[in-house]
Amino acid sequence: MKKFVSLLLALVMVLSVFAVATAEAPKKVGISMPTQSLERWNRDGSYLKAEFEKAGYEAILTYSDNDAGRQVNDIQNMLAENVDVLVISAIDAEALNTVMDEAANAGVAVIAYDRLILNDAVTYYVSFDNYTVGKLQGQYVETALDLANAGDKVYNIEFTAGDPADTNATYFFNGAFDTLKPYIDAGTLNVVSGQTEFQQVATAQWNTDTALNRAQTVLSSFYADGTVLDVWLCSNDSTALGVAQAIESDYAGTNPIIVTGQDGDVANLANIVDGKQTMTVYKNVMDEAVVTLSLVQAMFAGEVDGAALVDTFGVACAFDTESYEKTPGNKVDSFLLVPSVVTKDNLNYLVDIGLYEMGDDGYLTAK
Repeated sequence: MKKFVSLLLALVMVLSVFAVATAEAPKKVGISMPTQSLERWNRDGSYLKAEFEKAGYEAILTYSDNDAGRQVNDIQNMLAENVDVLVISAIDAEALNTVMDEAANAGVAVIAYDRLILNDAVTYYVSFDNYTVGKLQGQYVETALDLANAGDKVYNIEFTAGDPADTNATYFFNGAFDTLKPYIDAGTLNVVSGQTEFQQVATAQWNTDTALNRAQTVLSSFYADGTVLDVWLCSNDSTALGVAQAIESDYAGTNPIIVTGQDGDVANLANIVDGKQTMTVYKNVMDEAVVTLSLVQAMFAGEVDGAALVDTFGVACAFDTESYEKTPGNKVDSFLLVPSVVTKDNLNYLVDIGLYEMGDDGYLTAK
């Protein structure tokens, strides 16, 4: 009898431990980022992982080195590890169809993070208002040159856009170009190279050297005769870095040139201090991580009311059901945050939100 009681107690203890372990097993989140070669994705990945782990989830974070095939393998490995949800920033919006089908078959929800994935397996899209990013760049140029009151004055402008595989790139470009097109049509802005189509000015993988090489070609082909350059509208900071290098090495003019960007990369913020870049559109990745975490928590609770959920984020965000399609005719519910313009005059904004520190020399470093 005593032996039986001992065995019974041991069994109860094992079952209790199993029950506790089962009850306390954390949900598992797979986070797939495109690359570590661009500063912003390091920030996105680290903030997302930190937010999920702080909330008690297990987080698996991978970077795929801008290799779409590797990203597929990374996501497949996450599915093999039985993740409960996937947060993916796609390298190529159209290259993940097979693994998205695998996620759907496994019943794993997919959040397209910052970049849209063109597949019906996508459950939600979390990003910034990408068209507005470009619009802010265009509006900055419009205001800085007072284009509405330019009269007979003509300003010369060039464009550098982003990666054709990234759906955001066309939104950025269109937001800027649509804002400035009336002035191009009126002759107030003159694109000397004639390159005004997205495919003409696109930059594969947002690569700095690719942007640099194209900018050098444009400058040597159209500005070597002394033609004045007034504006180079770049969709993001990595391309702006290349354009600024080309201007410094291959442009003979001395007039200040407006160079736009996006992301708040440290090297570009230094260029803003030095006058080599004029502005950047900043997207607070910490806020994007907070929104993503809150959305996942609501998904796990089965309580996703998008219109009501945005009021709980504590950051400026809109719930949008019309602007983005995951497949033709099939809209995706989107949570779109609000970007900000950063110039030399308001660099302290980045310090105030707690993501950067300013040294005694006036240059910023990321925390």
